[in-house]
Amino acid sequence: MSEINELQTLRDIIRWATSRFNEAGLYYGHGTETAWDEAFALVLHTLHLPHDISILALDARVTERERTQLDTLIQKRIKDRIPVPYLTHEAWFAEMPFFVDERVLIPRSPIAEMIQHQFRPWMEKVHVENILDLCTGSACIAIACAKAFADAHVDASDISVDALAVAKINVLRHGVEDQVELHQSDLFKQLPIKKYDIIVSNPPYVDAEDMADLPAEFLHEPKLALAAGNLGLDYAVKILQMADQYLSENGILVVEVGNSEFALAEQFPEIPFTWMEFQNGGGGVFMLTAKELRQSKKFLANTV
Repeated sequence: MSEINELQTLRDIIRWATSRFNEAGLYYGHGTETAWDEAFALVLHTLHLPHDISILALDARVTERERTQLDTLIQKRIKDRIPVPYLTHEAWFAEMPFFVDERVLIPRSPIAEMIQHQFRPWMEKVHVENILDLCTGSACIAIACAKAFADAHVDASDISVDALAVAKINVLRHGVEDQVELHQSDLFKQLPIKKYDIIVSNPPYVDAEDMADLPAEFLHEPKLALAAGNLGLDYAVKILQMADQYLSENGILVVEVGNSEFALAEQFPEIPFTWMEFQNGGGGVFMLTAKELRQSKKFLANTV
């Protein structure tokens, strides 16, 4: 008989799951940072309870059927190292829920903070009409941009047909099908030339060394959305080389490169990257204005 059958309340199960997660040495980073937060998210979502539940409700008793359901998911998290958002098929980004499965990365980009602030101060005096989200995955960035800029049209592209199928689920879920248009494209290659006020991307950026050392939880995510060559710069450099053709005069380029920030800065010391700082944590995101990007073209010309 499973230990979980000895437990009575939500608080009991969250505490027990936390202990088991700590005992198993799980890795976090897909929306939570601690074993308690991971257990809390899994239990509440599975029981269809809100994340802002009253602390008094944690003393509510669970049924035998609910305990069995939770036991199955907790064991999957431990034995198979499946991140909670893949178990619940839900991840949060920019304070909005998104459907996710193993066809897409689990949303966790700090770019959410920039979107919620409408890319201020750079876009403060710009009427944003067109936005491009490259490597859209679940379309969380594209949809968050659509919500932040209600009058803008958002193009969202990805090379993966599977990812675009998930993106479509989220576009329909959030009711932005008239505002967000999905495209299958290898970065800019299959996109018509069009001028965008904002180009934003969270492309693959994991270098070869980090790919070889990824925690088991990350191996459930699509390799296509993670691996970016020896230095982790394969996609970021291509975006830098082509983005100026697609940016409006007062446009900006925002790209996440994660731990590859240092390799990028070292390879292109002449490019005036603005590296973002975030109140909610995270980093590895740069911003360039259209003018800065045009002036940097000569440094990118001979890069393979």
